[in-house]
Parts: sequence; structure tokens; C-alpha cells
Amino acid sequence: MSEPGKAVFLSYASQDAEAATRVCDALRAAGVEVWFDQSEPLDSLGAHGLVGGDAWDAKIRKQIAECALFVPVISAATQARGEGYFRIEWKLAAQRTHTMADERTFLLPVVIDATRDADAKVPAEFKAVQWTRLPGGETPAAFGERVKQLLAGGIEATDGPRPVPTFASAPSPRSRDDNSWIAVLPFKHRGADADVAALAEGITEGVVTGLSRSSYLRVIANSSTARFAHEAVDIRTAGLEREASSRA
Repeated sequence: MSEPGKAVFLSYASQDAEAATRVCDALRAAGVEVWFDQSEPLDSLGAHGLVGGDAWDAKIRKQIAECALFVPVISAATQARGEGYFRIEWKLAAQRTHTMADERTFLLPVVIDATRDADAKVPAEFKAVQWTRLPGGETPAAFGERVKQLLAGGIEATDGPRPVPTFASAPSPRSRDDNSWIAVLPFKHRGADADVAALAEGITEGVVTGLSRSSYLRVIANSSTARFAHEAVDIRTAGLEREASSRA
């Protein structure tokens, strides 16, 4: 807690405590300072009482105002809960981005199940950035390294298309061409099998993530191509090229 400028705030619903703990443990194992409160007194005051709840609320608000990265854990549980203290945390974090420069990375949403980003009940600011899928909270070392890179001063765009930082330590022999934009249209399953539909969405995100690791490509964000999920489209006439040039 001694370096608020280097801390990560992990926000989650109480039902996701086990998965959130896995994410927290992985980040701490990577040497990342994580602010992770497991008491949730405002969801159930109990022995804390009103005074204790007020103090806890003040502490959480201070941490969100001072942390370097905000990691909301999104899931079926957060979808099902129309109310919860985590929603206050999410709104506070979203509001804080309004005072930040566009190139500043602050929001780093993670999804721990098959919840679709297009349908998620989250602040609009969350949908403007790339999400990371960590099924069940299982967190690969590469995610911890990405977080460390961001805390060390790495920059990702917070709106629209952006590259995912390369996990490899060796620099790419090629430099990025600002005109090398690419869009991945959504893969969709036409049947009624929800598991296959989730797999199709995961394939899309996997392709986007893989291409984004290239040092010479810029990849249009999923949020910009989602509107083409239910129609056949010619990328040359979809307007994405204009969008890419306007963001360059």
C-alpha cells in the first residue's frame, strides 16, 4: 500500500471471490501490488456496523482515486446483480477516466466466464477498451507481465483499436506502420448451442489478440466490429477504413 501510483485495484462481486482471489494471487506472485478487499461490509454490514461501513467506504474510494490500474472482474454473477457495491466502484473508476489523457491505460477488465462483452452490464467506458478472458480466474504469467509493463509506464490506447503489449522480451525487427490497420469480423454460430456460440466469440478474441501482438499492425477493437456480427459484410465498404484513418 506504500506506492499508490503502482497499485492495482481488483473489483469483483462477492460471488466471484474465489476467482478474484486467483487473479490477485497471480498478480502478487508476479510482484504486483494489489488492493483486494474481501470483507465487503457494505454488502452485509453485520458486526462492522454503520461506522465501520463508512470508514471502509472512504478507504475504497481513496484507493480507486489513487490506484494505477483498475481491474473489474466481469461474470455471470455481475450480470445477475442489478445492485451491489462493486457497481459503485465501477462507476467511480469510469468517472476517473474522464480526467485522463486518451493514451493513458487505467481500465483493464477481465472476464472469468462466457459473458459476452457486447451484452455486459458495465459502464460504457469499459466497452471502449480490450477485455481479457481469464476463465475461472486462472491467470497466466503473461497477464502478470502485461500488468507490470503497464505499471512501469507502458502505454495502451484507452479507446478504439489498440495493440496488446508483446509478452516476448526480444524487440520485433520490424517497426509499426501507422497505416497497417486490420479488422477481424466476429465469428458467429448460427445454431442455438450457447457453448458453441461462446467458443466462436472466443475464437474471434483469440485472433484479435494474436494479431495485436504484432509490432507492425494496428487491430480494430472488437467493439468497433460488433455491429457486423449478424450480417455478411465487405470490409472494403464497411466504413472501418475511414474509422481507422480517423484514429491514426
